[in-house]
Amino acid sequence: MSSTPATPTAPLRLGTRRSALAMAQSGLIADAVRKLTGRPVELVEITTYGDVSREQLAQIGGTGVFVSALREALLRGEIDFAVHSLKDLPTAEPEGLVLAAIPRREDPRDALIARDGLTFAELPPGARIGTGSPRRAAQLNAWARSFGLDIETVPIRGNVGTRIGYVRSGELDAVVLAAAGLIRMGRIDEATEILDADHILPAPGQGALAVECAASDASLTARLAELDDPHTRAAVTAERSLLAALEAGCSAPVGALADLLGDAQDVTEMRLRGVVGTTDGSTLVQLSTTGPVPASPGEAVSQAQIMGRELATEMLAKGAAGLMGERAL
Repeated sequence: MSSTPATPTAPLRLGTRRSALAMAQSGLIADAVRKLTGRPVELVEITTYGDVSREQLAQIGGTGVFVSALREALLRGEIDFAVHSLKDLPTAEPEGLVLAAIPRREDPRDALIARDGLTFAELPPGARIGTGSPRRAAQLNAWARSFGLDIETVPIRGNVGTRIGYVRSGELDAVVLAAAGLIRMGRIDEATEILDADHILPAPGQGALAVECAASDASLTARLAELDDPHTRAAVTAERSLLAALEAGCSAPVGALADLLGDAQDVTEMRLRGVVGTTDGSTLVQLSTTGPVPASPGEAVSQAQIMGRELATEMLAKGAAGLMGERAL
């Protein structure tokens, strides 16, 4: 008696940008989802506007340029879920989609890759440092001013390899990239210094990934939610709440970092730091606040939202709005 062959399980379609970093990040999530669900996962490469435009992010608006095409593919049913760098996501939640999971965060700090193994303090007078981020430019220039270092921040675009190539070719003395991206690509050993958050606050949500799917797919949403790390979600919620309350987009010169205080099993407090500055570093508004972290994940997220809004209000009262130019609504 012959048995009927089992029907193959249809693969889940994971939408991702085509860059090497995005593919590496999506590959990590794909592996986790395969283990979680037992289903095959295929990567669907999607080109976003931010990938094809050669303009600086500040000129093309920044907000959503790396995610809109992925979200449109989700809403059309062409993919089942998408993976984003959380720092690229607009703070407003789109109708019809849900942020199903924010897995445990990688190192949120920035990393310096400089010629000859130099640290930031060792860079020569007139050193040219490449970055596509007004946030980084503002803080790098302010940090340099604090101990009399003469630097020039140079706007650049391109993938990780292209940016590092500017240093290897001698065109730039250094570039600054997210440490998390270098870690996920296996290139962190090329960093000559991990920049302390006391000097350079990262972008809100930096180092975290966002797993997004259609709100109508309750079953998949529930399974993906098992990848969520509640401590990471609370921390990035505080950072993104501050960004939203400042009415600033992801290309604005805003840095934020929420540190969870206590041990892994008993987080009791959160310290939220924020900074807004002019890109030349001449003026910064930097403030911080500390508050309790409730044991309930839902209450922790609510408290994080409140902390972010309150710190943003204080920063605006100190003149933050005037340092951002036209705020990206």
